[in-house]
Amino acid sequence: GLQEETTILGVPCLTVRPNTERPITITHGTNRLVTFEELVPAARKALGAPETPHRTPPLWDGHAGERIADVIRSWRGVA
Repeated sequence: GLQEETTILGVPCLTVRPNTERPITITHGTNRLVTFEELVPAARKALGAPETPHRTPPLWDGHAGERIADVIRSWRGVA
């Protein structure tokens, strides 16, 4: 989803909701929860802010498939 993509790309994301199913995009990413009333000021701030380094969340390294395959092989005794 968009919250994950903006986190990986380091692009600011404003989510107009009271919560998110992806809290790691708040703690480790570029996502921010805002109310409708906060949206315009938050967007102005995000657009005017200098680019900041972002952190990629743990395990978001593009190797999930390899880790899944390792687990399946270990279950089947193939490891």
